[in-house]
Amino acid sequence: MTPVILAAAESSNPILPSVPEIIWSVISFALLVVLLAKWAYPPVKGMMQARTAKIQGDIDSAENARTEAERVLGEYREQLAEARREATRIIEEARKTAEVLRRDLLAKAEEEAADLRARNDEALAFERERVAVELRAEMAKLAVDIAERVIRTEIDRRAADALVQQFLAEIGASQS
Repeated sequence: MTPVILAAAESSNPILPSVPEIIWSVISFALLVVLLAKWAYPPVKGMMQARTAKIQGDIDSAENARTEAERVLGEYREQLAEARREATRIIEEARKTAEVLRRDLLAKAEEEAADLRARNDEALAFERERVAVELRAEMAKLAVDIAERVIRTEIDRRAADALVQQFLAEIGASQS
């Protein structure tokens, strides 16, 4: 036997249990271990495996969520870059359209100004001609009046008209 058992058998020490008590304790412990191994350990092991599987599933789910979030972020960034490119294209197109519109309006305004100048020149020429005709008629009338006063005789109207026409022809020749 072992020295502890022998010592326990020989002495009646209150701290050391007796041999039959030790044997029953060992048998009870072994029986407890067998019973726990048979009925308690498998459920505990199952719970631990289930917990491990749940934790692994959570880790995988988190990894999948992170991967999905990175994919969505990449898509968002690409969409943002595309939107910026589209905005730049629209702005550039608007600038070009505005420049074309500005050129068209400027050309139209210049064309209208040229037309207005041409009409004004025509109107001015017409008015000059009209004023020149009126001026000649007035000058002829004045010339006749002056001639009447100088001669103090009345000139008949036909002779005055002939005289006026001659006078105008002389004035026209001298102006040309």
